[in-house]
Amino acid sequence: MDRKRNTYFHYGRAGACLLLAVVGLVWLTGCSLFGSGDETVRDPNADKPQPEIVRYTGEKSKVYPFVYTAKRELSLTFNGMSDDVTMRKLLDELDRYRIRATFFLPGMRVAEEPDVAKEIVARGHEIENNTLNRLDLTKLDYEQVYKEIHLSNEIIQRETGVTPQFVRTKSGDYNDDVRLATAQIGLKGVVSYSLFLHNWQSESEPEKYLYIRKHITRGGIINIDTEEDKALLEAIPMLARAAEDVGYSFVPVSKLVAHGGIRKPLEEIKGYDAIKPNKNYENAKYNLIFSNRETRKKEVALTFDDWGTDYTITKILDILEKYDVKATFFLRANGVEANPNLARAILEAGHDVANHSYSHPVVTTLTPEQLQDDIVKAHQVITEAIQQQPTMLFRPPTGEIDDKTAKIISAIGFPNIALYDVTTFDWDANNSANHIENIIMNQTQNGSVILLHMLDDIHTIEALPSVIEGLEKKGFTLVKMADLIGLNQSGGRKQ
Repeated sequence: MDRKRNTYFHYGRAGACLLLAVVGLVWLTGCSLFGSGDETVRDPNADKPQPEIVRYTGEKSKVYPFVYTAKRELSLTFNGMSDDVTMRKLLDELDRYRIRATFFLPGMRVAEEPDVAKEIVARGHEIENNTLNRLDLTKLDYEQVYKEIHLSNEIIQRETGVTPQFVRTKSGDYNDDVRLATAQIGLKGVVSYSLFLHNWQSESEPEKYLYIRKHITRGGIINIDTEEDKALLEAIPMLARAAEDVGYSFVPVSKLVAHGGIRKPLEEIKGYDAIKPNKNYENAKYNLIFSNRETRKKEVALTFDDWGTDYTITKILDILEKYDVKATFFLRANGVEANPNLARAILEAGHDVANHSYSHPVVTTLTPEQLQDDIVKAHQVITEAIQQQPTMLFRPPTGEIDDKTAKIISAIGFPNIALYDVTTFDWDANNSANHIENIIMNQTQNGSVILLHMLDDIHTIEALPSVIEGLEKKGFTLVKMADLIGLNQSGGRKQ
């Protein structure tokens, strides 16, 4: 241990103030910014003129609660720096499961434990900025925010040779000052998270696993606090197993961001306003589409309703890809809002994405205003998620519809209301894979529209391979619903 570090450990927290001054990190005035240090130790630079920190007026830095991507990857991140023994055990667990993670480290802890920080880098992980002292930056003035981020970056760079590119506060909270200071310092962004894995309560091991698997999402950022999480080491095997079961891999934040895209604002996407509220619905015309019985072709459409987790929907996508089948997905938009990357992944796999409402109401129970607002909101959420206009079909939840409701829906821009002629009630977990398969095989005809669901914990995934094989054995070709009924992208009939 060199003299600089001996000085720090001898004086404790006050020694940290002295250390920061010795290595040239100024702007300290008795270290009052960083808590109640030993006031008998004075920063030798305290009386020198300090650079003025002027609030930045440029563009705010980007914020990443997740990364917009359809790739099958996400990031595992850690906040803080626990004790030496715990940190090394954590690194061993990550090595065991071949996970490369991102560590958001506080600058003061890196000054205390530089060897641990260097070990993190040596093991192939990424180091980023967790601010100097993990204070609540939202309660500090701009100059203090700037110093907390800047000084931490300086210490991490000096001690490890790594210059952080991202910052995260202890809680993940941020405000405009944090974003502006981050941009002024030249960092690439503020990283939040899609899941903060807190201490478990009384959950069983299966419950813990299913909870984690639910949050394995494309572009997701999982956060664990190394100083507060009592089950820190136990979480790693479950995270590794869940990612493997879903079929995703963990990558460092910088790689996740590099692989991601930029989402255009809703207003810049063509067709975002194709659906608008319209009180004049009394004379609206509509088409209730159950199937295409007019076709002589042996074509049928597979359709999937509602929403599920990445585990379920990715399994469906994999099965469809294996059999080179394209389908139509009617999405519940409040699920899409929470996980837009999965909706984009459906589209990128070559399937059609359509509207299944925002909150999944029984449409006949809503007032005209409530119904139109729900569907318009769904259209906007789905459009922004997939970054293009969805297929212009609407399917009412539960399939319940009447004349007045159909007119209300048509008036906002959905004259084609997609129903179905083959339903298996697969949403009921009591209906087995064999039950699902048998109904489809017995009821499907030329032009049929088959209703299935993408919900978790039902038997659709088990039935789907046999369903596809059985239909193709009967000579059916599986197509998207818009193609089956001759609908173009704008919602009109193909000529």
